[in-house]
Amino acid sequence: MFPYRDDNPTLRTPVVTVGIIALNALVWVFVQQMGTDPALTRSVCEFGLIPGEFLGTIPPGTEVPVGPGASCVLGYGATWATPFTSMFLHGGWLHLLGNMWFLWLFGNNVEDSMGRGRYALFYLLSGLGAAATQTLLSPKSPVPMVGASGAISGVMGAYVVLYPTVRVHMLVVLVVFITRIVVPAYLMLGYWFLIQLVQGAASVGTTGGVAFWAHVGGFLAGAALIFIFRNPVLVAEHRRLAQVYVRGG
Repeated sequence: MFPYRDDNPTLRTPVVTVGIIALNALVWVFVQQMGTDPALTRSVCEFGLIPGEFLGTIPPGTEVPVGPGASCVLGYGATWATPFTSMFLHGGWLHLLGNMWFLWLFGNNVEDSMGRGRYALFYLLSGLGAAATQTLLSPKSPVPMVGASGAISGVMGAYVVLYPTVRVHMLVVLVVFITRIVVPAYLMLGYWFLIQLVQGAASVGTTGGVAFWAHVGGFLAGAALIFIFRNPVLVAEHRRLAQVYVRGG
């Protein structure tokens, strides 16, 4: 299932959301050279978050493969900034495009409900919550963690708290059969969160793959932080506009 729109109009242009998307795209093009090596491997090794390296649980000089013919030498590159830089890196085109689509779909409304400056801080804190969860649950992992999905999970957690009944339009692909369905946000995002929990539990003790616990941590961080960062006046106006939009549609 893939969400392609929601029945939730915005009050203002989502400047910060657009800026975050642009920043991720610029990093992909100019730092990661659109996924070509050696730039891709170097960026992941130098700016990705490697739990074992960040916590010092891996001996310096440990070499870890990160792709065909590519590896990271660990134990030298982690700094306090690494959890931040890892949020703006991606491992491939589909990774980038999928993340940016979810950010656009849900981020514009969350930004609209708290204001631009507060939203920027909220986004970074959600990303840090995601990174902390993955790092603490896999303290000896040598696998670099990159991607905006942890912070975006926080945006999704905030969205389901703010607008649980807003309709989300989904594209469902079953082998060769394609159809569309409309479900409330709580059902779509609740199902997504359950998948992350199940996959996270199944990934315990493994290396590589998707950082499911980062998604769980980011989602919970966003769902909690929204009570601090939301602007009640903007939320009320946003909900009123959404009801008018639904009646009109």
